[in-house]
Amino acid sequence: MRFVFHIGRYFMFLNRVFKRPEKFKIFVKQFFKEAEKLGTNSVGIVVIISVFMGAVITLQTAYNLDMAFIPKYTIGLAARESVLLEFSSTIVGLIMAGKVGSNIASEIGSMKVTEQIDAIEIMGINSSSFLVLPKILALVFMMPLLTVISMGIGISGGWIAGFVSGEVPSTDYIYGIQYSFKPFYIVYSVIKSAVFGFLISSISSYQGYYVEGGSLEVGIASTKAVVVSSVQIILFNLLLTQLLLA
Repeated sequence: MRFVFHIGRYFMFLNRVFKRPEKFKIFVKQFFKEAEKLGTNSVGIVVIISVFMGAVITLQTAYNLDMAFIPKYTIGLAARESVLLEFSSTIVGLIMAGKVGSNIASEIGSMKVTEQIDAIEIMGINSSSFLVLPKILALVFMMPLLTVISMGIGISGGWIAGFVSGEVPSTDYIYGIQYSFKPFYIVYSVIKSAVFGFLISSISSYQGYYVEGGSLEVGIASTKAVVVSSVQIILFNLLLTQLLLA
């Protein structure tokens, strides 16, 4: 019953969030502020993870396909498919769930326990829309951009690893990443990442908005935000794969 209660309250929360912003100019300002804080400031960690992710995929594929009758370009092909279809969108989503999700939950939770949200409500402002809507839209907008960056960096990291280790000649790797390329795979990953951005921002905001207690409860809410967001990312990854690729 508690699960049903949270599901119902979550959708009621979203109903309040997606009401028209109080002042459009303030909303736009908040949107760009949140886009920088949640998205732009996460580029560094996405780049680092993507480089090593691409390198590991390429080297593991090369070591497991070390057979004379399998052409070397299949390593580049396998690395491209792995990065585009799964690793960039899902790994970036899980990284953002840990980095951004906990930040959102703790920020809103701190405002809740210090009664700042109550003060906003007393002024006649819809606190849900004012605080949460810019975060949701900013992360939905930035997640696909981060995923596309991760794709490029991941494939480049695989090329660097293959070239430096001598496992994959550059010509074979480049031919492999171009071979039988399907542009829809990028669209598929972008759609997934946008959904993941919505899940991370909305779930984390929900956890922070309904905190009751003090700083200890804020910490618990941040942990719940990361755990629930990560589980939902894995679940929706499966559902979207069935819907878009079946």
